[in-house]
Amino acid sequence: MRKKIVTVNDRMQHDYKYELIEEPGKNFHPEFKPDLTPKEMLALGVFGGVYMRDCTKEFPADWFTHAKFQVKDSYVHDPKINFFKVNASQPLSVWKKKGWIHKDDPRGWFQWYCRYYMGRRSEDDERQIKRWKAIRRHAYQIRYNCKPGDMTCRPVQRQALLHWAYDSRGM
Repeated sequence: MRKKIVTVNDRMQHDYKYELIEEPGKNFHPEFKPDLTPKEMLALGVFGGVYMRDCTKEFPADWFTHAKFQVKDSYVHDPKINFFKVNASQPLSVWKKKGWIHKDDPRGWFQWYCRYYMGRRSEDDERQIKRWKAIRRHAYQIRYNCKPGDMTCRPVQRQALLHWAYDSRGM
């Protein structure tokens, strides 16, 4: 693969540059095995339809063809856009306060995942993969407390899993 430099200019980053060193969707850390691609997550409905609408130039156009977004000028989080029709998000201010935001990815884990998926590797990969692995506890709770296929059982936990590229639809 020929290395590529990506320059980002959006609402949260200006002239931020990173290098893609892997093929998109390939050569992930052996412990990082997401169920869903960023494109699939956006099409299912995540983050109330307001996340990353100004980042469409950074990623492949087909990621956004079927993405469920709010109307163009609205930045109001709408849980009805989410796959499970519930709010499973915390405001970015909470994420910042808890120290979960890395300077290179000011929007959080999903932004990191999109860039990782595209081939960026960074100093923050290990921390983000550790956080991703920790979310599995919600999948265990769904398996323990819900009948298989009961999509109405624990919808907030199911939506939260979806935000982290875990697919609970088959549980």
